[in-house]
Order: sequence, then C-alpha cells, then structure tokens
Amino acid sequence: MKKLLWLALLVAVLLAGWALLKVRRARPEVPFARVERSDLVSVIVTNGRIEPLEWAAVAAEQAGLVRRVHAERGQRVKAGEVLVELDAATAEAELAAARARLAQVQAEIARLEQGGRAAELAALDAEIEALRPELAAAEQEKSALERLAARQAATRTEADAAGRRAEKLAAQLDGLRKRRLALVDSPERQAARARLDEAEAALESARLRLEKTLLRSPLAGTVYEADLRPGAFVAAGQTVAKVGRLDRVLARVFVDEPELGRLARGQAVLLGWDALPGRRWEGSVERLPSEITVLGSRQVGEVVCRIENPGGELLPGTNVNVEIRTEAARSALSMPREALRRRNGQTGVFTLNGDRLAWQPVELGISTVTRVQILKGLNEGDAVALPTDVGLAEGLEVRPVFRP
Repeated sequence: MKKLLWLALLVAVLLAGWALLKVRRARPEVPFARVERSDLVSVIVTNGRIEPLEWAAVAAEQAGLVRRVHAERGQRVKAGEVLVELDAATAEAELAAARARLAQVQAEIARLEQGGRAAELAALDAEIEALRPELAAAEQEKSALERLAARQAATRTEADAAGRRAEKLAAQLDGLRKRRLALVDSPERQAARARLDEAEAALESARLRLEKTLLRSPLAGTVYEADLRPGAFVAAGQTVAKVGRLDRVLARVFVDEPELGRLARGQAVLLGWDALPGRRWEGSVERLPSEITVLGSRQVGEVVCRIENPGGELLPGTNVNVEIRTEAARSALSMPREALRRRNGQTGVFTLNGDRLAWQPVELGISTVTRVQILKGLNEGDAVALPTDVGLAEGLEVRPVFRP
C-alpha cells in the first residue's frame, strides 16, 4: 500500500514537471536590446541635385556651321579661351573687302594732298609771308604820316595815300588767306574724309563679325555642358556650352515638410554619390526654403547647401544622397529606434520585468537613422522589446532573446 502511495506521488510530480515544461516552452520568444549610452548625431536623410555656384552660358551671336570644337565636357578652360569655332569664310571675305575699300579711300586722300594742290598751297604760303612785312611797313608809314599831318609837317594827301596803300595790302592778304582755306577744306576733300570714316567703320564691323565666329568662355572654370560636333548648324542666340566654377557647388536638397522645423543655416551637410561609393563631400546649409512644393508624392522644401568640391567630381545635374546633421548629443542614453511604439496616444516601449512585459512611456530627445535619445522613462541597462511577429501586451510572459 505504501509503495503504491509513493508511486502515485512520483507520477504526480512527473506530470507537474511535464506541464510546467510545456508552459515554459509555450512562452513566445521576443528579441530585446539594452538601453545604453552612445554619441548621437541627428540627421535628416534625403536626396538632392547639384548646381554650379558660378556659371555662364556661351551662346552664338550669329548663325553658322561649327568648324571646330576646342573644348569637351569636363574640360577645364581659362577666361577668354575659344570653346567653339564657327565657319568664318563669309566673315573673312567681308574683312578682306573692307580692307581693300579702306586702302582705296586712303589712296584717294593721298592724291588730293599731293601734286598740284600741294604746290599751290606752297605758292600761297609764300605770297602770304611776303605780304605780311609789306603790310606792316605800310601801316607804320600810315601812322607816321597821320602824326605829321596833325602837326602840319606833312600834307593830308600824303597821309590819305599811305592809308589807301595799307588798306589795299590788307585786302590782298585777306584774299590769299581765304584762297588757302578754300583749297585745304574743299568739298572734294570733305567727301574723301567721309568715305574714309565709312571705310574704317566697315572694317571694324567686319572684324567684329569675324571675332563672333570664335565662341569664347567668359570665365575660368569647367565645361559641364557641350554637345556640339563639327558640321552642326548653330542658330543665333543658341547656347553651345555652359561653363562653371566647380571647386564649390550648390546642392538643391529636398526636405520633407515635417522635417523642416529641424533645419537651421550653417548646419553640417554630408553628400554621397552612387557613382563613387565611399566618396564623401562636406558642406553646410546656406539658404532655407521659402515655399513648399510638390515633388512626386512628397511635400518638400528646397534647401540650398554650399558644398566643397575641390576635385570637381560633382558635376551640375548630379543626383546625390544627402545627410543634414541637425543636432548632436555626446554620451546620450539611447536605444534602438525600432523599439518605439504608440499605445493609447502615448510613445513608449515594452520593457522586461522578470519574464513579463511592462509598458513604459518615454520622453525622447534627438534621433538618428537607427537610434533615439531617451530623456525620461528608462535607465541604462533596461531591456526594451524589439519588433517581432508576436502580438505584445502588458503582462505577457515571454522568453527574452538579447541582441547585441
């Protein structure tokens, strides 16, 4: 009888242990992470597009065919360097004709200033020089006789005769001077001068037309747009190339509307480009959005950032990945961002209390892509539940699995 009692007791203990083991094995496995201290840098992750900081378009001032392309996309050029050369046959012919016309007019003027006219001018000058002392002597004699006649030392007839002689010489000298002036400024010479001015203007115009066949860079920089080939037709006003300074560029960054309140001028910016993995470019926020625009399904503000690009790898139009560092906290109490949950209008986490879950509201600080700062509600070393397929609830008994 006693043996039967002990046997029944043993069976009961085994059944209880088996039931307890079954219950323990039925507890759901839930991943957990520890609250710990770490340095956090809060960033806004988005995308953007590169634009030149300083640039200029090179346009054709006259239509023509491309004779030669001197600069390709990505090539560095100096200010004034020729980028594209248009066909100049017509302009060169016009320049040659203008030079010939100028030479012809200059020859006409030379003929007017030489030969008989030059000799005639010399003769007139000689006559004028001869009359000047003769007129001076006649005027002196007239003055002397006038004084003597006043003292009755000479007759009035003598004084009047001297006056008439002086007047005659003065009239002759005036006539010679008028003849000389008419000879120098003749209508024929004036017409020749007009033709000379016209020929010089035509030559300068031809030179300008020839110069316009050479399309030059207005500034030193890098050619970032140029697609012409020899033989292509270029219309007047057509842009043939764009040149910009690319040692510093602008990034037009698209930030979602809810994130705009975190932005400030001067915040650090880090850029990446899928074409050059591992390469990074640094800069800062220069201008904040002035309006909200639609970008696909997003409501965004356009933030302008100035980026250092010493190697010139980032070309205008490049699509880039952007991180804007809005805040930083050293040795901050933090946890994985994925542990956050919303419950009854509160933000919080499920913590581990023994083997059971406990709901704990939290107050948050800055956040990164993977972690979030805890200002209130948790302590260092606390365990917080991570996302799982298991439906979590207050008081649920779980089997915790800790992740590093």
